[in-house]
Amino acid sequence: MPTRDADPTPRESPEERTDGAEAPSFSDAFAAAARRSALGRVAPGEAPTAGALLAAIGGVRGLVESILPPTIFLVVYTLTRQLLPSVLAPLVLAVVFIVARLVARQQVMSAIVGAVGIGISALLALWSGRAADNFLLGLVINVVLVVVMLVSLAVRRPFIGVMVGLLTGDTAWRADAAKVRVAVIATILWAILPAIRLAVELPLYLADDAAALATMKLLLGVPPYAILLWVTWLLIRSAWSIRRGAEPSETA
Repeated sequence: MPTRDADPTPRESPEERTDGAEAPSFSDAFAAAARRSALGRVAPGEAPTAGALLAAIGGVRGLVESILPPTIFLVVYTLTRQLLPSVLAPLVLAVVFIVARLVARQQVMSAIVGAVGIGISALLALWSGRAADNFLLGLVINVVLVVVMLVSLAVRRPFIGVMVGLLTGDTAWRADAAKVRVAVIATILWAILPAIRLAVELPLYLADDAAALATMKLLLGVPPYAILLWVTWLLIRSAWSIRRGAEPSETA
């Protein structure tokens, strides 16, 4: 009786394909970035939990690293009204965060990105001599977010829908009216938050009120961001977790 011979062609695992491997496409790179984002840390089909939400926004360490730098700026600037110590104190703190992660052998990329942002903000403030310029980078980022969300809506590729499509491998989500509607609503919400920040912070920036800017950065930072992420999770789950043709009990 003839036996089935093994395939003589050696098969390499993805890890072994080092020579002549194709470079990842733009969509692959974008999908990898989406998985590393906060939205990528919450699976659309899972029920929202406080623990998963906390992990999505960086955990306790991430919260501390987000809240402490502007708090330190506010405290030092309120006490001294001096620009140099006010912008250097958060930068020193950011370096401490990096060292702490290295000592604990944890991922340092988020801490490095935060330190770079704080460093750029400090340089802008020191270059202009205006304490309010310490928050200029944040204002620019909010403008970019609003533009990206609005442009994605204008071209009928709502940004949140694109992100979720990449995360779930759902390439046909635009053919589902319910998913498109949810993606549009979620994208609008992600445009509203930075727009609110600009509406509140831009007048304070023009008035050179650095202390008020630091306060608003804290109030309009993590709390509304966490709420928006939670609402987005609920919206996306309502459309993407229901599969066509599923049994009623399974859908429920």
